[in-house]
Amino acid sequence: MKTINELQDEIIEEFSDFDDWMDKYQLLIDIGSEQPALPDEYKTEQNLIDGCQSRVWLQADLKDGTITFQAESDALIVKGIVALLIRVLSGHTPQEIMEADLYFIERIGLKEHLSPTRSNGLVAMLKQMKMYALAFSTKA
Repeated sequence: MKTINELQDEIIEEFSDFDDWMDKYQLLIDIGSEQPALPDEYKTEQNLIDGCQSRVWLQADLKDGTITFQAESDALIVKGIVALLIRVLSGHTPQEIMEADLYFIERIGLKEHLSPTRSNGLVAMLKQMKMYALAFSTKA
């Protein structure tokens, strides 16, 4: 099992192959379209993330001490962003997720190339994932 930082470094490397932001957006869209669809039973009001312009549903499950995230968005780029967050954080313990410093977002240039509303959405998604980790850590 790779660490959160090893996974972030992999993503940074994948994105460093492209100089042009249109290519990076395309990579994000491709990553998002490879994301498995979220089962309909999880597309509920309570799984919708506040603060996202597009609709994003996030499901978290704790199993054997690690959290598995699943998500879906109706916006292609947002779907790609959430797929990256899942790739980095899913399968880790609540403690690891709460302590994670997600530097890859800045390093691949995502922060500066997202519109303010998408950027807020990214922050909201991350906050929600950390909230789940916090909630699960109190149950462990």
